[in-house]
Amino acid sequence: MKVDIRPGACATQLRTSAKSFLSIFLSIAFVFPTGIAMPAPAAAAAAAKDKKPKQDPALKGLPITELSADEAILHALNRLAYGPRPGDVERVRQMGLAKWIEQQLNANSIDDRGAEARLEQFPTLRMSSAKLLAEYPQPKQQEKQAAAKEARTERPGDAAAATIARDIAGKGAQEQTAGAESAESMKDDANAAASMKQEPAAELNAATRGAGRRDLLGGGDPNAVPRAIADDSKRPQRVVEELAMAKVARAIYSERQLQQVMDDFWFNHFNVFAGKGEDRWFLTSYERDVIQPHTMGKFKDLLTATAKSPAMLFYLDNFLSADPRAADRMAAERAARQWRRGGFGRPWPPRAPQQQQAKKNVRGLNENYGRELMELHTLGVDGGYTQKDVTEVARCFTGWTIDKPREYADFKFDERLHDPDPKIVLGKKIHAGGMKDGEQVIEMLVRHPSTAKFISTKLARRFVSDTPPQSLVSRMEQTFQSSDGDIRAVLKTMIYSPEFWSREAYRAKVKTPFELVVSTARALGADVDTPMPLVQWTGRIGEPLYQCQPPTGYGDKSETWVNTGALLNRLNYSLAVAGNKVRGSRSDVGSLLGREADGDAKAALNRAVQVFLGGQTAPTTVETLEKQLDSPQVLQAKLDDPVKRVDLGVVAGLVLGAPEFQRR
Repeated sequence: MKVDIRPGACATQLRTSAKSFLSIFLSIAFVFPTGIAMPAPAAAAAAAKDKKPKQDPALKGLPITELSADEAILHALNRLAYGPRPGDVERVRQMGLAKWIEQQLNANSIDDRGAEARLEQFPTLRMSSAKLLAEYPQPKQQEKQAAAKEARTERPGDAAAATIARDIAGKGAQEQTAGAESAESMKDDANAAASMKQEPAAELNAATRGAGRRDLLGGGDPNAVPRAIADDSKRPQRVVEELAMAKVARAIYSERQLQQVMDDFWFNHFNVFAGKGEDRWFLTSYERDVIQPHTMGKFKDLLTATAKSPAMLFYLDNFLSADPRAADRMAAERAARQWRRGGFGRPWPPRAPQQQQAKKNVRGLNENYGRELMELHTLGVDGGYTQKDVTEVARCFTGWTIDKPREYADFKFDERLHDPDPKIVLGKKIHAGGMKDGEQVIEMLVRHPSTAKFISTKLARRFVSDTPPQSLVSRMEQTFQSSDGDIRAVLKTMIYSPEFWSREAYRAKVKTPFELVVSTARALGADVDTPMPLVQWTGRIGEPLYQCQPPTGYGDKSETWVNTGALLNRLNYSLAVAGNKVRGSRSDVGSLLGREADGDAKAALNRAVQVFLGGQTAPTTVETLEKQLDSPQVLQAKLDDPVKRVDLGVVAGLVLGAPEFQRR
């Protein structure tokens, strides 16, 4: 899309459509952020520093010198929360900003029963993976699963062991080992491993761009009711849909705002894609039992929990990873059992047929988790590891698998699949034995300086700026190392730093689609009894929830989210939700702006700027918005009607679509 920014061109656009003009203005403002004149010019800021005014009592205990009290409170609510709800700025001012921050850092001290009550409408949130698998099976598989379960009598195993056992047995095997699964069971396990291939790659990629199918929460009419919700069915899509609706509801209504922000941060850091096979049933437990309890605890505990999670084991295929020699060991054990059953007159030891030793499809080492563990979860891409380290780490995690992915879906360590030999990771010998090999790697990675740097940089980038000051990152690194990876302590170092409260950090971040959707609903004080349309809007703007296919998770830099199409959808959303045109969401804009603004468009605009932007806008924003006030979309009256009534929803939507609100 070409954008003509000449004055005459802008005037032409203005007369045709307020919405199209605003979208062009948004594009220019985002592409050229330096053109947005932020409050407190440099000269005024310098003068304020020279005078060193007395700090506002609301800011006591915080290193804030460049922001006013209202700016600092708004900054905190936009960074440590999903934006203010009506009355929040004054409430925080009354209690003191430092006290509010301490409460957020200690989330369990906050009464959150109101938000929890809203989640009662989503029954799947309280179900185990086993129950979800049983109650929300794939269509047309219920009868097959019931028959297979009735036929099976063998003890519980795991997919990897079953596949290896099948390969060992071969087509001519007459006897079945004690650890082998039935043919039907092994077929199901193979299907579980290959479920990713059932979805066309083009559709999966489209979903991550927000343009995919409606049941992937990424496209279509946001007000349309998804089929799994409309018919109250037991379709597996409902599991992810309820998970997404709960995420939106928590972000809007939870008093534990920082915990919700950190939940989103860590889920992207340890991303799992809902579209990969069985993971759609595993994600509920993953977020509830793995991510949420550890958002502000020890990083080692969080990392260990993700390593053992069936969701992560399945997503990165570690549940199929095995020592390549495991098949030979199991073949030897099988042959020994056959010899014992055949009597002592037979030669010892019997050898497996040569053709079985040359099997083509024996499960071997899978390096996916070992690579992402170092590149994305701990050290970072420049963390100093080599391809050899990736292989050695993968060997350490052989045997970390899933007990019955389609039934129990519990973590299991299988000694039979583990590589028992010593490994060398980052120059250090790993030979604790069995499951402890992986645990030793986790311990080593958590304590590595590169991990402290990588995690601190990501946190600073999320909360401070796309390019955080190195001085701040260095102090966060030191805290990470001295506190043994205490996430809360690292956050506190960041929050109580002058860099966090600097003028450069104020409104320096572009909101992600999820942040925008939620913060807009919060700003309007919206009553959302049906979160699904907001979930759909999030996908339409570009961030379908739980649908990020790459293990990197969704990006946190402005360049990820700034493009003309997405910005137009942002404006469309703001106009829709402020105008009460989003199904299941209601807000009273009139009570926020005041009924006296009904007949005065400029008064309504000024009030909206005060309410939603803290009274701070760039001159270009004010000028652009004022030019919209004569639009028929704003004035609900005919040209010759002496009484003109202002559509406050349109005015609010335009202000919420302004660049200042798109930033946090």
